[in-house]
Amino acid sequence: MAMADMMSVASTTATVVPGNLAAQLRRSQRRKKAFAISLTLPLLIFLLATFIVPIAALLVRAVENPEVASTLSNTVQVLKKWDRTSPPPDQAYAALATDMAAITEQSDAGGLARRLNSEISGARSLVMTTYRALPFDAGMTPAQAKAHLLEIDPRWEELGYWQAIAKNGSRWTPDYLLTAVDLKRDIQGHIVKVDSDSAAFFNILMRTFKVSAIVTVAALLLGYPLAYWLSTLSPRQANILMILVLVPFWTSILVRSAAWIVLLQSNGLVNRYLLELGVISHPLPLLFNRLGVIIAMVHILLPFMILPLYSVMKSVPASYLRAAVSLGSSPLAAFFRVYVPQTYPGMGAGGLLVFILSIGYYVTPALLGGAGDQMLSYYIAQYTNVTVNWGMACALGTVLLSATLVLYAVYRRVVKSELSLG
Repeated sequence: MAMADMMSVASTTATVVPGNLAAQLRRSQRRKKAFAISLTLPLLIFLLATFIVPIAALLVRAVENPEVASTLSNTVQVLKKWDRTSPPPDQAYAALATDMAAITEQSDAGGLARRLNSEISGARSLVMTTYRALPFDAGMTPAQAKAHLLEIDPRWEELGYWQAIAKNGSRWTPDYLLTAVDLKRDIQGHIVKVDSDSAAFFNILMRTFKVSAIVTVAALLLGYPLAYWLSTLSPRQANILMILVLVPFWTSILVRSAAWIVLLQSNGLVNRYLLELGVISHPLPLLFNRLGVIIAMVHILLPFMILPLYSVMKSVPASYLRAAVSLGSSPLAAFFRVYVPQTYPGMGAGGLLVFILSIGYYVTPALLGGAGDQMLSYYIAQYTNVTVNWGMACALGTVLLSATLVLYAVYRRVVKSELSLG
């Protein structure tokens, strides 16, 4: 009997102990995961506050249109039943008078004036003139309100201003994004192309891509032989020369751009030396044009091309070239058929990095380029700081962000296809 009890206790212990060990193991794993999350949490919060939230705000502001909807809410409600071709009803004038009288802050009136003025010229002065004529008599009939508004400014009888109010009555609109690609909504809300005289942003976007592509190709042509040379040196020599490559990283972009102004101007060092050597008879136009922008951008972005190339080239064994030559291939053919294909990942990474950085450049083209050399980022700054049109600035920023994501997706797809073929 005692032996049976001992065997029962032993079997019970054997079933309980593994269960306790499994539970302890799960608790230990949970503690490790919690500890790992606690270590990365500050970084996640930093990325959320400085990257995710600003991008989300940019995307929201690109389609947000609060000025008219929040300031002229009664007018918008009346105009919803309006066909936008006949004269607006007298009730619209009364609602406009009520809404304008309810504006307490001049900044709200200024925001409304700027938004409507972006749709039709002259709306800024019309809105501000009406706002300064406040207050209105609260007991006016719709006909009296209409007469009073026309007395303040006869332009309230023109359909264009009322159509602009009705068109922007919704708090959310695709107008900014459409304008960023030279499209617009007509009076009835249909999407059409803008007039050829007003079309500008598509050409600016193409110019941005063109300049970025030229800079990327130039950086590749200059960076590839330099990275190859560095990869053939000893580690000590390569480290010393790599410091010279990294010098642009340690200098402000503004300082580097200003230095190129000194070098490329008509009386600068480059033209002076070329004149002294007799290569040219008169100074070359190297500044405030496309050439000056490309030269400065290539200089600034060249390290971003060299570093990925160098890291890939260091991993390619030199014996591959020697083996190809020993098998009868010429050195040049062996280089292009054996060595260069193995550096495609570095070329792709460096090209993608340089191109993405190029399409967002602002300071260098603004300082060294002319009026026809400014890239899309210049106009983003203009809408942000000069015209104070945040919606348009965010829409242009969204276009750049979309282009960056598309390029990255294409790069990933190409790399994945190469890996699958390999």
